[in-house]
Amino acid sequence: MSEKSFRTGTVAIVGRPNVGKSTLLNRVVGVHVAITSRKAQTTRHRIVGIHTDRQSQMIFVDTPGYQTQHKNALNREMNRTAGRAAGEVDVVVMMIDAAGWDERDTPVLGLVPPGTPTILALNKVDRIADKSKVARTLTDASARRDFAALVPVSGEKGTQLKALLGEIRKHLPEQPAIYGEDEFTDRPERFLAAEMVRERLFRLLGDELPYSIAVDIESFEQEGNLRRIGAVIYVDRPAHKAIVIGEKGATLKRVGTEARHAMEELFGSKVYLETHVRVKSGWADNDAALRKFGYL
Repeated sequence: MSEKSFRTGTVAIVGRPNVGKSTLLNRVVGVHVAITSRKAQTTRHRIVGIHTDRQSQMIFVDTPGYQTQHKNALNREMNRTAGRAAGEVDVVVMMIDAAGWDERDTPVLGLVPPGTPTILALNKVDRIADKSKVARTLTDASARRDFAALVPVSGEKGTQLKALLGEIRKHLPEQPAIYGEDEFTDRPERFLAAEMVRERLFRLLGDELPYSIAVDIESFEQEGNLRRIGAVIYVDRPAHKAIVIGEKGATLKRVGTEARHAMEELFGSKVYLETHVRVKSGWADNDAALRKFGYL
């Protein structure tokens, strides 16, 4: 392909919590760069994933799910992050559930500047047996905004992924690639390690786990093909610490084992992971703590 016809640009994936943004990002990038779970508020940062093909390079930003209840400083910052991303990119992919427009989708749509090309991705289409329901969702959504395209997809199955990428590509500027062909994220390994631990906590503990939990990587050393990582899990209350540790340390041990395996797969090397749990009351409403954990 000639350099002139090659397109490179930024793409924000926005949507309400738990609609499948991170799953779609991981599917597009082909590597597990964004953590996923069934629990809302899993994503807290702007995660950059990079998809490069013969025609284009798409630099994806997976934003936190828009929070309708601003209970603390963390939630407010997550909403600001989502809003900033929507206003700073070349293309926005807004994700909703293919089953129908939700009232929580409306404030998300309000984040997107009117002039930004916006593609509506109707996710989880594979779960809907009655396809007329998808058609009704398309009709309803079309009345709310003049979308650049409407694409039913399945982030989990990869359904209609090529069609979605094709629609995105149309709106990217013609310019050379910014990243190398083998690069899949701009996030450092230290950040990715913290996210792997946090993902396992969300997945294993589910509704038992409060939202006020954070992971900080206190040490990260590489010795040849071995990475030595020290992770601290911060919780809001002593009772939460007991939940994370589990009976005789069983839960914390499982979190560490599964997170280590995920890191080894992602980094392509052996990992020695040491985990600890500490109580830091009120951290989600404390600016100093939010800066320490990378939210500010």
